[in-house]
Amino acid sequence: MADAAAHGMTRRQLGARAAALGGALVFAALPADPAAAGPGQGGRHPTLRYGSPRRAGLLSGPLRRLVTDAEAFLGPSPAHPWYAGAVLLAGRGGTIALHEPIGMAVRYRAYDEETDTGVEFPPDRQIPMARDTVFDLASVSKLFTSILAVQQIERGAVELEGKVASYLPGFGRAGKEDVTVRQLLTHTSGFRAWIPLYTAPTREEKIRLVYDEEPVGAPGTAYLYSDLNLISLQLLLERVTGRTLDVLLRDDITGPLGMRRTRYNPPAAWRPRIAATEDARRPWSGLDRGLVWGEVHDENAHSLGGVAGHAGVFSTARDLAVLGRTLLNGGVYGGARVLRPESVELMFTDFNTVFPGDEHGLGFELYQHWYMGAMATPRTAGHTGFTGTSLVLEPTTDSFLVVLGNSVHPVRSWRSGSAPRVATANQLARAVPVRPARGRTAWFSGMESSATATLTLPALDTSAGGARLRCALWWDTEPGSDTLVLEASTDGGTAWSPVPFDTRRPGAESRPHPSGAATGWSGRVWHTLGAALPAARNLTLRWRYATDRLYVGRGAYVDALRVETSRGVLFDEERPADAARVTALGWERSAD
Repeated sequence: MADAAAHGMTRRQLGARAAALGGALVFAALPADPAAAGPGQGGRHPTLRYGSPRRAGLLSGPLRRLVTDAEAFLGPSPAHPWYAGAVLLAGRGGTIALHEPIGMAVRYRAYDEETDTGVEFPPDRQIPMARDTVFDLASVSKLFTSILAVQQIERGAVELEGKVASYLPGFGRAGKEDVTVRQLLTHTSGFRAWIPLYTAPTREEKIRLVYDEEPVGAPGTAYLYSDLNLISLQLLLERVTGRTLDVLLRDDITGPLGMRRTRYNPPAAWRPRIAATEDARRPWSGLDRGLVWGEVHDENAHSLGGVAGHAGVFSTARDLAVLGRTLLNGGVYGGARVLRPESVELMFTDFNTVFPGDEHGLGFELYQHWYMGAMATPRTAGHTGFTGTSLVLEPTTDSFLVVLGNSVHPVRSWRSGSAPRVATANQLARAVPVRPARGRTAWFSGMESSATATLTLPALDTSAGGARLRCALWWDTEPGSDTLVLEASTDGGTAWSPVPFDTRRPGAESRPHPSGAATGWSGRVWHTLGAALPAARNLTLRWRYATDRLYVGRGAYVDALRVETSRGVLFDEERPADAARVTALGWERSAD
C-alpha cells in the first residue's frame, strides 16, 4: 500500500530466512545458566531507575494528563467505575518517569446483583493502591509462558515448526495432529476460545478435555484467540523440561531478572498488598468462591491449582517494567540474559500477515490500537488481561507503559472496552516529542478523535504552470480510518480535489501517494514531500486531517511549507508575512 509504511520482518521474510538455513530456524545455544550474560552486556543496556520526564526524553504535560485521564475512570464509565483503582507506570529508555497509584486496591466486600451496586468494606478496612500493589495479571501471564517456550526453542529442546503431538502424543487426537508450536504461540491452531476445564474433577480429566478438544477450523487457516493454546504450551513445556511451570518461571525468568514480586500462588502474607478482584458467584462466574483476593481469578487456572499457561501470574507494575525493559534491551537486563536478541525479534515479528488486523508475534500481540492507542506501530508489542491489566512496549521510541487495574472488582459486568488503556497510551505517545524538521516549531494536527483539522495556505497564482509544493511531513494515524489529505481548490474553497504527492524518508526511495492521502505508520521520521500543483489563477491548498470516533495515532506534522515555480517563490513559510496568512483550524504550532 503506497500510502502506508510497515517495517519489520514479516512471516514471508522469516520463511525465506528459514529456507536459507535448510528449512530450520537455527539459534546458537544459550549458556546453561539463563542468568549468565555475555561480557559487558549489562553495561550496554539500560536498567531501570526513577527520573524526571526530561531525563527520560518525555514531555511532562502529557504525563500529567495521563494520570488525570486515568483518574476519570474511577468514576462512572459510563454507569460504573471502570476500575476501583490502578497503578500506572510509564517510561522511556532506562528511566521510569511516572509511577502513580490511584484509587483503591480493596474497596468492596461483595456485589449486590439486585441493586447492581458494590457492598463496600468499612473505610478502615479498605486498602488504597500503592506503587507496590500486587495484581493478578490474568492473560498477561501468557507472555511469561511464551518467553519460556522461546527459551526452549533457543536451547534446541523444542522446534518452532515442530508438531505439538511429537512432544505430547495425547495431544494429536481429534484432528490436532498437525498443530505446530508456532500456531499455539500465534493463536492459529484452530482451538475455540476456551472450555470449562473447572467442571472436570481431576487434573488428569482436565488434560483429557484439552487432548479431546477438536479444532473449530483447520490449523493455520484463521486467527482465534484461545486460552487452550497456552494451556497446551504449558503441558508441552512441563513434559520437555521435567519442571512445573511455576518452577520454570522462577528459575528462568523472575529469578535471573530479580522480579521478586512476580510468581504464581502468592503466599498468604502478601494478601494485604494484593488488589482484590471479583465477588465470584454464579451465574456470572463459573464457580461460587465469594470475594477473590490473593488467589487467581480465572476459573480454569484456579482449578489447575493456580498454575496455568494462560493465567495465574501475580506481579507489580515495577516488575512488569523490568520484563519490558529486558525485551526492549534485546533479552538482557543488568547481568542477566534470558533471551537472545534474535528471539526477541521473533516475539516482535508478525507471523499472522495473512490475517490483517490480528498481527501477532510469538506470544505478543502487535499493532493493536484498541488498547495500545497512539503507541501502536507495526512493532509495538503488548498484551492485556481480563482483570484490567496491560503491558505495551514500543521499540521505535524505546518507551513502555504498564497499566494494572482491578476492573473486575466487585464484578466483571461493570467493565467493558479498554478506554483507560487507550487514554493512557495516547498520552504517553504524545509525551514522546517530535522535533521540528527545521526551525523551532512545526504545525501539529492534534490527536482528537471524531475531528477534522485543516491547515490552509493563502490563495496563490499558479496559472503560469510548473508550480510545486515542497515541505516536510510526519504522520502516524490509525490505518485507513484516519487520513491526512492534501487538497486544492480553484473556486475559493467551495470544492476541493486531492493533490497527488510523493514522499521520501532518509535513505529510502520516493513513495507515491496517488490518492493525495497519507495514512498508517510512516516510521515516525520526517519525510520530504513534493507535489505538482494545478495551474490556476486562484489556487488554495490545504492539509485536511480527519479522524474517526474510535482510535487515533500520534497525528501529523507539517513543516517548511514552500511553493515555487521556475520564475520564483510563491509562498515560503519562513517569511513572516507568508506565515501570517496561513489559516489553521485544529492545527497548532508545536515545538515539542
